[in-house]
Amino acid sequence: MQAYFRILALSAGLTLAISLQAQARVDTVLESGWRFSLGDFPEASQTTFDDTGTNWQTISVPHCWGWEQAQQGNTNYYRGPGWYRLEVDVAPQNGKQYFLRFEAASSVADVYLNGRFLGEHRGSFGAFCFEITTNLSETGANLLAVRVSNAPEADIAPLSGDFPVYGGIYRDVHLIETADENFTLTDHASPGVEWRQTDVSKKRAVLDIIAEISNGTKTNHHLTLTATIKDAAGNIVVSTNQEITLMSKVTEPFWLRVTIPKPHLWNGRLDPYLYQAVVELRSSDQVVDSVKQFIGLRFYRVDPDKGFFLNGRHYALHGVDMHQDWWNKGWALSHTNMDINMDLLKDLGATVIRCSHYQHNDYFYSLCDKAGILVWAEIPQVDRISGGPAFENTSRNQLLDLIRQNINHPSIFVWSLFNELRPGNPDPHRELMDLDNVAHSEDPTRPTIAATCTDGWPQMNKIPDLLGWNIYPGWYSGWGGIDGIGKMLDGYRYTSRSGGFCVSEYGAGANIYQHEENPKQPKTDGQWHPEEWQAIVHERAWAALKSHPFVWATFVWNLTDFTSAWRHEGGVPGRNDKGLVTADRAIKKDAYYFYKANWSDEPVIYIASRRFTNRTAANTHVKVYSNAAKVELFVNGVSQGARKNDGNDVFAWPDVHLSPGDNHIEAKARRNGQVIRDECEWALAN
Repeated sequence: MQAYFRILALSAGLTLAISLQAQARVDTVLESGWRFSLGDFPEASQTTFDDTGTNWQTISVPHCWGWEQAQQGNTNYYRGPGWYRLEVDVAPQNGKQYFLRFEAASSVADVYLNGRFLGEHRGSFGAFCFEITTNLSETGANLLAVRVSNAPEADIAPLSGDFPVYGGIYRDVHLIETADENFTLTDHASPGVEWRQTDVSKKRAVLDIIAEISNGTKTNHHLTLTATIKDAAGNIVVSTNQEITLMSKVTEPFWLRVTIPKPHLWNGRLDPYLYQAVVELRSSDQVVDSVKQFIGLRFYRVDPDKGFFLNGRHYALHGVDMHQDWWNKGWALSHTNMDINMDLLKDLGATVIRCSHYQHNDYFYSLCDKAGILVWAEIPQVDRISGGPAFENTSRNQLLDLIRQNINHPSIFVWSLFNELRPGNPDPHRELMDLDNVAHSEDPTRPTIAATCTDGWPQMNKIPDLLGWNIYPGWYSGWGGIDGIGKMLDGYRYTSRSGGFCVSEYGAGANIYQHEENPKQPKTDGQWHPEEWQAIVHERAWAALKSHPFVWATFVWNLTDFTSAWRHEGGVPGRNDKGLVTADRAIKKDAYYFYKANWSDEPVIYIASRRFTNRTAANTHVKVYSNAAKVELFVNGVSQGARKNDGNDVFAWPDVHLSPGDNHIEAKARRNGQVIRDECEWALAN
């Protein structure tokens, strides 16, 4: 049960200075050997507590609970406390400081070391960090205990939402060792260093570095603060330094500025170029502490009439919303899971993602940096607020967690304040104005945004700099029919402060096992969600959206199906089935390939309704998605003729005859000189 992290001895041939530099900061993930039990055990914080009973199990972190019941449609999934215990083998050394950093725990975490209370974090999605130097045992044997509860709390958003709030330590836990002088880790668990992009253009990039530095000793120290930027090949582009004096027992900010002439810009999917940014504290003979990150230099704006511009050029923002939910895992995603999500986004051709409805994993934001996918980042003010100072304070801290921890990610371009707050809540205007002020004071380089579904409070929608509308024509009642989306978009033209807006959600549900010829709009809360209707909704919506340039970005709801415990529709309990991909990431729905044909540069050809394998009508409609100029269809080897691209990448043959028994359907085209084809089998009942 012990967590070991001993550093291997370096080669004797290396100098002492190099050895000290290599060990300036040591970061160890505490993954295995945890003991866990659901329920409340007030004595579990003490070293004498016995966790060998049958109620306790050995687990690895990340770990969470509640998904087992929620994904089966049980709204009474467990919401209460659970305890984690881990033996950590680390003896304190003079001149060193030690920290525990939790990337997230849901939703209230009380942390103890060797029976002493370290502190509490309130909120399910942000990281938090505690210094443990004075709490460590001289023997090296330490007992870490964490009480985590996902019980509803009136001061912690989300208070509502179409997703469960699971419990547990569902992201990594780090044991970090630094020198007594370090870039602070306890400022909302930030990296302690901000690279502020004060003035970026094609001609130059002016970066202001703000470093929060702690001195844990009782004496003042004279050190050198150095900031260096290296290109992708590791060559130094620019470097600057400053002699500083650290006052004793103080954490204080220091500033540096660097200028890069003619920077290589981070240009989204086209060229996601990243520099390596390194900030170091140096003494005369060693690196005392160091923070290394990747940054991308870019500038952007939203034109209320013409759309989004990245680095001076129009850049189409089309993408998806995404929850961190994973089938049979809940929120305890591995890096491999997040890699798979990223592979789907890149394959789809997405240029932007809305990380709904809360702060996502830092690792995923880093994947977006590398892939060139822009990120809408938000806090979990979803549907409801409770009002009052406690809720306002917790929400402010959630926003500070989000911004301070992630400010250096170039992919993040907006900070979001709320999602779908409706009349019936306590008056939200003052709280939202305060959050907007916090966001701008923390980060004057990025705009704020929010997603709305109502104009019942029109001034609320004008508090953030930008606005997104969540709309569902062709799915939910009250949004009009499927052909009314263009008129709807025109009606929302001036609901934002700036005049333009984005569509932050749109879509429809689909069960891949349900199919229908010539489908009509189904009941959203009914048990019949044919895959064909979802595809039709997206075809019509996308045609309208791309013809309205003041709609500066579009987000499909959702990348994947996900758990919604209260839903029982589409033939599956506990599922929101609006995803373009199934919850297990195994099957891409027809609508996925519609967007891939429209968004991706890769050659695409796909026969829709391919899973509608057992047919009863001899004459049927055949539809193919492709980004080719012309597609030819064959049934049982016989050509049904060729069709030209309609501009929406949809090719249709309305009256194709099937023979009794098995039928081989094949589509062929040429794209960039390459022959592409797709095929499937349909059976017609005799």
